[in-house]
Amino acid sequence: MQTSLAETYFIDHGNPAIQSWVDERLKGESDVEKAISLYLAVRDEIRYDPFSISFEREWLQASSLIESGKGHCIAKAIFLAASLRHAGIPSRVGLAKVLNHMGAEEFERILRTNVLVPHGYTEVFLDDKWVKCTPAFNRTLCEFLGVTPLEFDGQQDSIFQEYDRSGADFMEYVEDYGGFDDVPFDLILELFQKEYPHLFDEDGNLDLTTLTRR
Repeated sequence: MQTSLAETYFIDHGNPAIQSWVDERLKGESDVEKAISLYLAVRDEIRYDPFSISFEREWLQASSLIESGKGHCIAKAIFLAASLRHAGIPSRVGLAKVLNHMGAEEFERILRTNVLVPHGYTEVFLDDKWVKCTPAFNRTLCEFLGVTPLEFDGQQDSIFQEYDRSGADFMEYVEDYGGFDDVPFDLILELFQKEYPHLFDEDGNLDLTTLTRR
């Protein structure tokens, strides 16, 4: 369990900025209460931005989100894991492949598919079991998309909104790659290159101009 509490290059919860951010938002006496308070803070205070993506290693450091205030689903999952570890709660970073039904035409145009991979979530060890939660989609975004914000009670997995408020499909998990005590940077890059080869140049470098909003 110590590996799920350890500080790493990516999950750098020893960073003073992260510690201050967490300490200001941490509420409750039990680990469940603390986990819920941090989940809500990460979900709503750090804006989800699917275009905020890079494959510089620094991009996936938890502390990088303090300055930007926004992040991709993977980055937000890492930040929640770091926040939980600072609070003394074991956590892991989870990765999955999902189908996106939320009608983000611009993003799908860039990716040339509605398959999103890897999608990031967080695993938390509470009451002697691992539970999953996804802090990606902030409340303001969910209201704009017509989706109820994803809640987390610390007891049940909370990984996606299956339907929007009208009953239409919203998100669907295709494959779960599991939870990791540290960020599997090479796996993330491998999955991204395999699914979206057109986003990389001949040298295997991500061409960020393709991710620019038009």
